[in-house]
Amino acid sequence: MTTQSLPARTDAPARTTAVRASGRGGRRLLRQRAGRQHHAGPLAYVLLAIMAILSIFPLYWTMVAASTDNTRVSQTPPPFLPGPNLFSNLARAWDEAAMGKAMINSLIVAGVIALSTVLFATLAGFAFAKLRFKGRNALLMLVIGTMMVPPQLAVVPLFMLMADLGWSQQLPAVIFPTLVSAVGVFFMRQYLTEALPDELVEAGRVDGAHSLRIFWSIVLPIARPAMAVLFMITFVHAWNDFFWPFVVLDMTNPTVPVALTQLSAGYVRDQSLIMAGALLGTLPLLAMFVVFGRQIVSGIMAGAVKG
Repeated sequence: MTTQSLPARTDAPARTTAVRASGRGGRRLLRQRAGRQHHAGPLAYVLLAIMAILSIFPLYWTMVAASTDNTRVSQTPPPFLPGPNLFSNLARAWDEAAMGKAMINSLIVAGVIALSTVLFATLAGFAFAKLRFKGRNALLMLVIGTMMVPPQLAVVPLFMLMADLGWSQQLPAVIFPTLVSAVGVFFMRQYLTEALPDELVEAGRVDGAHSLRIFWSIVLPIARPAMAVLFMITFVHAWNDFFWPFVVLDMTNPTVPVALTQLSAGYVRDQSLIMAGALLGTLPLLAMFVVFGRQIVSGIMAGAVKG
């Protein structure tokens, strides 16, 4: 029995060494493959070009329609080249819809809503992801359940509440009901569950840091990519929101979507003027994407890299 078991014992270190060597070689091979730069084929470039054209065409058509007159827009076939009336139509839309005040209001509303949503959603997401307290799962289910309620059901009681507070026809009536969203809380909770290691939170506890200190020094740097994405999505949604601002505001204190309804008033709608107003309302969003788009994409990529 002893002589038969000896070969197996002597072969075990050799097999272990071979497995370790193959493991090291496999990891080395994976690192080499991960460091390679993959080149796309011609089909990928063709598909990307088609998607880019389809994405840019609505904006291009808006500019074309805004640069002509109402008669030319209604012709068949419609124009596909810009006309000479772009700046005159933009000036008319700016004056008739009071776009200056509307853009300032939209900037205030969208900025405050986006900042508060990012802050409160990150706080709530950290609590639901890493803190242990009674009723955590029940509260999370309650937050998720609010996403299933149609917002139209809350219009009448919400409008009555805003009227009782004396906020009717004022910007706080648009801002305060949307200071935080269930979608943002769930999004940040899912991100922090994966991106924030439990060991970092425990290390902060060992060093004597309280929850707010951990949130400020550990959670915020890790959550920055997701916060940038949430800010962009929330800002665009608040800027384009029409239904609730149309209900609670009037033409003396409008946001951009509410102000654009002024351009469609009358028996005959001037489509070129409406398109000029829509182009004016889109330009601030385009400028924000141009200025901050690279930083947001780089933050997303930095958050996606795992060490």
